[in-house]
Amino acid sequence: MKAPLKILSAAILSLTICVPLSHAATQGQQPAAPIVMPSHDVLMHPAYVETIARMAYVWGWPMVNMLNRYETITKAPHPGLLGGVLPVAPRGQLGMLHDYITPDETFVTCPNQDVVYGLGFFSLDEEPVIVQVPDFGDRFWVYALYDQRTDQFGELGKPYASKPGFYMLVGPKWKGEKPEGVEAIIRSPTALANAIPRIFMDDTAADRAAIQGKINQIAAYPLKDFDGKMKTIDWKNTPDIPNPNAGKASGGETKWVVPEKFFDQFARVLEMVPPQPGEEALYGQFRLLMDAAAKDPAIKKQLIEVAQKTEKEVIAPFFQWKHNGRPAGNGWNRSTNNAAFGLDYFNRAGTAKSNMFDNRPNETQYYYTDFDESGAQLNGSHSYQVTFAAGQEPPVQGFWSLTLYNQHHLFSANELNRYSLGTKNKDLKHNADGSLTLYVGPTSPGKDKEANWLPSPKEPISLYLRAYWGKEGVTGGSWKPPVIKKL
Repeated sequence: MKAPLKILSAAILSLTICVPLSHAATQGQQPAAPIVMPSHDVLMHPAYVETIARMAYVWGWPMVNMLNRYETITKAPHPGLLGGVLPVAPRGQLGMLHDYITPDETFVTCPNQDVVYGLGFFSLDEEPVIVQVPDFGDRFWVYALYDQRTDQFGELGKPYASKPGFYMLVGPKWKGEKPEGVEAIIRSPTALANAIPRIFMDDTAADRAAIQGKINQIAAYPLKDFDGKMKTIDWKNTPDIPNPNAGKASGGETKWVVPEKFFDQFARVLEMVPPQPGEEALYGQFRLLMDAAAKDPAIKKQLIEVAQKTEKEVIAPFFQWKHNGRPAGNGWNRSTNNAAFGLDYFNRAGTAKSNMFDNRPNETQYYYTDFDESGAQLNGSHSYQVTFAAGQEPPVQGFWSLTLYNQHHLFSANELNRYSLGTKNKDLKHNADGSLTLYVGPTSPGKDKEANWLPSPKEPISLYLRAYWGKEGVTGGSWKPPVIKKL
């Protein structure tokens, strides 16, 4: 980010720091004068347009991203799997997988193969939604609920000791009473919201069978359809929905933000998403920018050019793990403020670009790297080993895993259909001293070690550690991920 933009951002944010009128009155002070907002009859010169537009692009990128996902996913005619791969549903409902997600998935980068996923998008001011929570027993589960800013809202899952039953999701403007039979009302700060249930599953035939009855009771539907009875959907046999884009090579994640269209959608975001405390000045500048573009075709043309430039110079670098989060030791970075970004626009934009829909830090910590111990780029043409010392596997109350991604942060199909190793695997072999070595490479490390092997595609790769419901070593930062040694 260029220095003028940083200075301008600081100046803009400083405008909002004042003593609230009610507080001033109680202290015997004179009420603060109203803050003057931008004048809309100015002629903005190109350098100023570029400065504000670059900040608008970085700030608004995750929210335009959410808007486009919502409008795509809710086109589904009924809950089911798009192309047999991705859970989708009409607005106000959700779809569920019945097994791990497959390598064909390109809806979101960095999927995992530890949980059974669900997905649904809602418009909560006009249509409150009921979500069903079955009794998962001792199994780890969490329903991550995201607002349009990509922050999580509410607390629903095993880490919160949530009870089975019915929960009602509502928007910021919804008014009403909690229906009888509903455990709690969970309010989103934005009308547009989505839910991604994650239910842990062992990689065994027995657990695949055991989980089906539970996930068949995961459902979401508009409040008008609530009758107090738990609905059941056979997700394994729900009709698939044809994918109109089947067969088209994506070269990575679906492109959810198109720079040439960004500022056409940005004005909608400003109306849909209310400012957080401290953002009023930013909104004033952004609205001034959109006003000027509506009056002057030259400014509108410049916005497209700025969007293209900012996508390349600011957003694209976030795909490299060294530009995400903060250092975690041994060449890894770790997630920061994940799904609880607030005013942390750096990590919000970085996560939206590289691995959107993280869980909160107390629910999950993510560690990621593109490099081996020497600082060289990981490449699937080579072989590596990752050794956890005895007793030094990620300390968690939930589960942990090591996942391998290709250069697009997605899975590359392999004969073992194996993309991660960890708690879910019951046949991992420990070394004689109690340590655990996992192998990454294009060829088997040998039959005696094959249970610990992640097959790699012959291209740049990255490694990604998840620690769900971490203990103090994870949440406090004292635990460090292991060295990645090239063989």
